Amino acid sequence: MAFTRAAGKHRRPSQTAVRTGANIAGITTVASGVVAGIAGPALAATGEASAQDTGLRQAMVMGDGLSDQIDAQALSQESAAEAAEAKAKAEAVARQEAARKADAAAKKAKAEREAKERAAREAERKRLNTFVSPIDGSSVSTGYQASSGLWSSGSHTGIDFSASTGTEVQSVGMGEVVEAGWGGSYGNNVVIKMNDGTYTQYGHLSSIGVSVGEKVTPGQQIGLSGATGNVTGPHLHFEARTGADYGSDMDPLSYLRSHGVNL
Repeated sequence: MAFTRAAGKHRRPSQTAVRTGANIAGITTVASGVVAGIAGPALAATGEASAQDTGLRQAMVMGDGLSDQIDAQALSQESAAEAAEAKAKAEAVARQEAARKADAAAKKAKAEREAKERAAREAERKRLNTFVSPIDGSSVSTGYQASSGLWSSGSHTGIDFSASTGTEVQSVGMGEVVEAGWGGSYGNNVVIKMNDGTYTQYGHLSSIGVSVGEKVTPGQQIGLSGATGNVTGPHLHFEARTGADYGSDMDPLSYLRSHGVNL
């Protein structure tokens, strides 16, 4: 007796069926995982967590640690920025203070320099307005208007200062030389017109150190004492006059004392 195979019986599952089944299984698995993931926190709260929620909890813990690291890094960067800002401000303040001190020092130096300059000008002004003796450390040997046949006028028209030949003779004040050369009985002599309009004469010089028109200052050397002209020995003949010519004489000692010279 012959048997006939039933059509379609014991047929292998088709590829479409296999893939469909696998897809269904995968969806089921994913769904189960999602359900398990959602249910995990509730189960953990009751102490009934399953093995399926372990991965999610580890990710949460790792996320918290990373967040802490980021916060710490941000805090460190913020602190560094604050420190840099504070340093910059401190440096700016230091520069301002240094500039202030430098400016104050410059102003002080300028004030001191100006004060010294004023003092120097004042000292020079006083020096130029000061009168001195025609010979330092000397004394009057013959007074004004002393009578003697040695003088053509019959009296002394000036005063004599004791001095050996070659002693330095100086201008008694500031003025201009109007005569420098031979003066007859005065020998080598110098006549100076003083700034106050009076005249001074220096006679019997051994040498002359200035020329006509030259400006002189108090204490400036104008020659050396000697014994030229009508003399009996070396000395300096000094006269003070109201004019440049002979005969306009006045008391030289009173003249010098009135200008502060202590004789």
